Amino acid sequence: MRSLALLRGINVGGKNKVDMATLRETFIRTGAGNVLTYINSGNVIFDDERPHLELASLLEGGIEEDFGLRVKVLLRDIASIRRLATAIPDTWTTDKTMRTNVLFLWEHVDSPDVVDQLPVRDGVDDIMYSPGAIVWRYDADNATRSGMGRLVGTDLNRAMTVRNSNTVRKLALLME
Repeated sequence: MRSLALLRGINVGGKNKVDMATLRETFIRTGAGNVLTYINSGNVIFDDERPHLELASLLEGGIEEDFGLRVKVLLRDIASIRRLATAIPDTWTTDKTMRTNVLFLWEHVDSPDVVDQLPVRDGVDDIMYSPGAIVWRYDADNATRSGMGRLVGTDLNRAMTVRNSNTVRKLALLME
């Protein structure tokens, strides 16, 4: 089964540095096949038939062994990434005029009700829930007014990992 691993909190602000070539080797060593990394933010596409819960634990252990870091790994299959990439409106992009972030949710917070917990600013933020993720869009001119910054450091923030819409769309293409 084609899967995507999203690592939380690596290579951010010079902390938790993880070399992608070594990370590929970590996945191969744990039994994954056809391993491909995309950009330096912890996106790993691979083939593996084991259940995601078992696999996430195994990968987290391999990362800790190889890098000395306790990193959470969130796994998604190709069908869920395809659905998510399709659900993001074409007009929601990440460029010099707009920011669209995809907040991938761990299972214990994955529910449409999670939207009610977000510090959304009316007239600034546009939010949509898609199973497994929240898509959050705002104009670049409103970046400091967006409620997204108020999410940082919360318990909810610790139960997600974020990628921009361009990355999610590219990951969907690479998984095909």
